[in-house]
Amino acid sequence: MEVKNIRLSKSVIGQEEIDAVTQVLKDEYLGMGKYVQKFETELSGFFQRDATLVNTGTAALHLALQCTGVGRGDEVLVQSLTYVACFQAIQATGAKPIACEVVPETLTIDLEDAAQKLNSRTKAIMPVHYAGNVGDLDGIYEFARKYGLRVIEDASHAFGTFYKGRQIGSFGDICCFSLDGIKNITSGEGGVIITDDIKVQKFLKDARLLSVENDTESRFRGTRTWDFDVKHQGWRYHMSNIMAAIGSAQLTKFPVFREKRQSLAKLYQKKLAGHVNLVKCDYNEVVPHIMVIMADPAKRDHLKTVLKDHGIAAGIHYKPNHLLTMFCGNQDNSTLKRTESVYAQLITLPLHPDLSEDNVLFICGIIKGTL
Repeated sequence: MEVKNIRLSKSVIGQEEIDAVTQVLKDEYLGMGKYVQKFETELSGFFQRDATLVNTGTAALHLALQCTGVGRGDEVLVQSLTYVACFQAIQATGAKPIACEVVPETLTIDLEDAAQKLNSRTKAIMPVHYAGNVGDLDGIYEFARKYGLRVIEDASHAFGTFYKGRQIGSFGDICCFSLDGIKNITSGEGGVIITDDIKVQKFLKDARLLSVENDTESRFRGTRTWDFDVKHQGWRYHMSNIMAAIGSAQLTKFPVFREKRQSLAKLYQKKLAGHVNLVKCDYNEVVPHIMVIMADPAKRDHLKTVLKDHGIAAGIHYKPNHLLTMFCGNQDNSTLKRTESVYAQLITLPLHPDLSEDNVLFICGIIKGTL
């Protein structure tokens, strides 16, 4: 039996990132300063909208919710099939995450189910761009306008993805990305919030620095604010120069990362069609963070074991949040049977820019020989 060592995901870095971090260390200013300002400027150019950097994608979601006034007693609609960060960010504001079904073909939020869960306490909807796929984003914004909701897009998986010819983050209400170690680009750890809302931008730039007013401007000048005021709750969520330097180097490589992720996903799609269920996705527009397939529930765990035996790492993204102890009391679990059915089928296959086409062909061969 041929055994490989194929990782599920990994950070892809080179000498450029090492040199960038070395320069920050030589400058001896590791906190938030000119490198964060540089990276924000580059991202603002990339999205053609204002960008605010924070230290994690979870912090980005938390601040985006807080700055729109979501708080205690409010409710936010979000699909249950997502990483727990979404639910934690909502709950951190004092609001309640309301778990919704997914559309099985796209694994994005089911608006029909979401509509059944609306009430006077609903303040926002958080569409999750699962595996880079955005689903019916026009429908989500139409839904939000109809019911007067803010839209906080969790685009953690979708850096570089397009929707109907428009880049995710270049339009819409508020869009949050993760820049952690295995995302489409990384800053080691990090997050970014994109919006045109001037009031939100101001709130974000203060709130990431414990809501010390105008401290962003001071730090970008290389100074500190000593005589200041604080008017609302803030957090120590700012990005460091080290993280920003890594991110800036990664952004220059993104065109290569994009092409590699899309080409590998297309190869998976071609080789596995007819053997497993695949997420409905156009990889000419979508830049996938993960490669998800759906297998017969009776064979899913056996397939994972066979992949492992051949040295192929596989995962499951994700256990639905309404099944977690912290959130299972939010509503009647029986309303999310479709999500649970999908969860029983999910397998995540290796996908990252260091993966080779031969690796993908090997993986697909094992899958087809097992199912």
